[in-house]
Amino acid sequence: MAIGKNKRLSKGKKGLKKKIVDPFSRKEWYDIRAPAVFETRVVGKTLVNRSQGTRNAVDYLKGRVVEASLGDLNKDEEQAYRKFKLQVNEVVGRNCLTSFHSMSITTDKLRSLVKKWQSLIEATVDVKTTDGYVLRLFAIAFTKRRANQVKKTTYAQTAQIRDIRKKMYEIMTREASSSSMKELMQKFIPESIGREIEKACQSIYPLQNVYIRKCKVVKFPKIDTQKLLESHGSIEDTGSKVKSDFKEPEIQAEV
Repeated sequence: MAIGKNKRLSKGKKGLKKKIVDPFSRKEWYDIRAPAVFETRVVGKTLVNRSQGTRNAVDYLKGRVVEASLGDLNKDEEQAYRKFKLQVNEVVGRNCLTSFHSMSITTDKLRSLVKKWQSLIEATVDVKTTDGYVLRLFAIAFTKRRANQVKKTTYAQTAQIRDIRKKMYEIMTREASSSSMKELMQKFIPESIGREIEKACQSIYPLQNVYIRKCKVVKFPKIDTQKLLESHGSIEDTGSKVKSDFKEPEIQAEV
């Protein structure tokens, strides 16, 4: 039979299996580092494909967002209800340098605060920090029973709620607009803004459980690498070694 008549003769044997390569053999581990504000510096590790040809691993790492509990970041279980999201902005050696992305309170904490017979007051404000971040802050507060109160409920009147919300706007704008992002993160951790609101509203109506429940970045400033490095302090270019209890998966010939 002529070769030109049978199309399969030139293609080799049918059904040969392709060599299966473990995808993890092409990947590298990078440390994710939190800013110096937090006690725990290495938040975790992340995987990325090795740089090959025109594909640069750094380009795939930048922009990644990781979430960590404040209880883990500061080694304090009492602060575990607050979550921080950090965004990778720069890669130095095997270290991914992160900056603030957003902050929120866990759902179970919020649910535990909401109860009957009290007023819930919320306020939202957009504010710009001294280093160019445009933030949206969400505050939450609850009314409290006065000393020696006989009445069962602690509902605030509409005019009182309006005055309390006005105070919340003023304090959040003042505290955030006069601070840099690093200083504002230091205010979030001990909840100093919430205590300031509680103290200022005492004459209008007693408040309890006052929190900045959420903070998100509406607009990021242009990334300044020098400032980012300063916020992280000293960094080893080589990155930290993988601990002995952490093992990379073995390369498998077949899956």
